[in-house]
Amino acid sequence: MDTVTSPVASISPAALAATVGTRAAPLLVDVRKAEAFAESDYLLPGAIRWDYVSGAPKPAELAQATRAVAYCVKGAEVGINGAGLLASENANINAAYLEGGLRDWQAAGLPLVKKRPDLGVDGERVSRWVTRERPKIDRIACPWLIRRFIDPRAQFFYVPKADVFAIATANNAVAYDIPGAPLEHDEARCSFDAFIKAFEIDSPALNRIANIVRAADTDTLEQSPHAAGLLAISLGYSRMIADDHAMLDAMMPVYDVLYEWAISVENKSVERHNWSPKDIGQ
Repeated sequence: MDTVTSPVASISPAALAATVGTRAAPLLVDVRKAEAFAESDYLLPGAIRWDYVSGAPKPAELAQATRAVAYCVKGAEVGINGAGLLASENANINAAYLEGGLRDWQAAGLPLVKKRPDLGVDGERVSRWVTRERPKIDRIACPWLIRRFIDPRAQFFYVPKADVFAIATANNAVAYDIPGAPLEHDEARCSFDAFIKAFEIDSPALNRIANIVRAADTDTLEQSPHAAGLLAISLGYSRMIADDHAMLDAMMPVYDVLYEWAISVENKSVERHNWSPKDIGQ
């Protein structure tokens, strides 16, 4: 194993967890030894894999990253050396290792993502997903969830409804949000709910967003006071943007800010506005 003699920074599970799912999140790199990685059913949210111990090539994502956190099982030699190697691969990276590794993260009850090889998510390969064209809500919310929590390298295909399963087979991809797909609506619950359940992502903020997405996507706006706003924004963007991938790119920041808001609500730090005309001049 390569070793690093110069000291590297560390980050606590709580500090790292505060960034998970946000645009401020660093690139998370799972550097566990192969046997430890294989024995575990879980990943940190948004993590990519680099088995540097076995001599695997460095992930292409390192070239663009400005912040990265390596994690191993215990936050010891493997993680520390991994962080040092991350920094050595890119002089512009601010690299650190996770204190206590996955062990302390789990002990703190922080969110994890379950590996689902049957759904193309094993932590090592790039996942692929196929759904119907002209996305509005669920078919945008699900890719956002995948990119921010499940697989930041994921690839998406938007195709005519009749072609979804054929394209999935041809591209070794997983169909979603269409009847008969592994992840789809289940009575009152939508595909966004199905993804959260399938990957066992325990996040109160995500559950809050799920309520909004479900109400907007299933025409039950009375179930969430925020759903009408999401629906209006989604339909407005759909009218403006004809290309489905451009629509996804445009809506990613919408879900990013919605998630930031949901975090503030859960932390009881949400900003309130109660301005009235009587406040003029005060």
